[in-house]
Amino acid sequence: MSAGRAPQGVKDPGESDHGVAREHRGLVWDRDASPRPFPTSLPDNERHSMATEVKDVPENRRYVITSDGEEAGFAEYILTDTMITFTHTEVAPAFEGKGIGGTLVREALDDVRTRGLSVLPMCPFVKVWIERHPEYADLVYR
Repeated sequence: MSAGRAPQGVKDPGESDHGVAREHRGLVWDRDASPRPFPTSLPDNERHSMATEVKDVPENRRYVITSDGEEAGFAEYILTDTMITFTHTEVAPAFEGKGIGGTLVREALDDVRTRGLSVLPMCPFVKVWIERHPEYADLVYR
């Protein structure tokens, strides 16, 4: 069995009945590769038309995004005096594929920049997001 493939006779979570790759929880699965982020053609800030707000909730160690007043997702972190480590990001199923995750990360990183902190992106979503937005690469702890 090669890496990224389900055992023989077991379907990948995103595999359709016809063996064609499809989106599953924000990831694209295909028969010969590991899951990868679903590509989008629109910038993060144009993928949703809902009113969003991102807030740092330090008592819960997370940034929270709301959309039209409803909690749509969060990014958990560990904070030190000089660095923030993003450990986990989650978007509610009803908001997946609408750019909510990208908006959350962008606004959280903008806040981190104003606070003069370095970023350690342990969360795969945050890590890939920064790789795709090189204007935020200077924040990454080296």
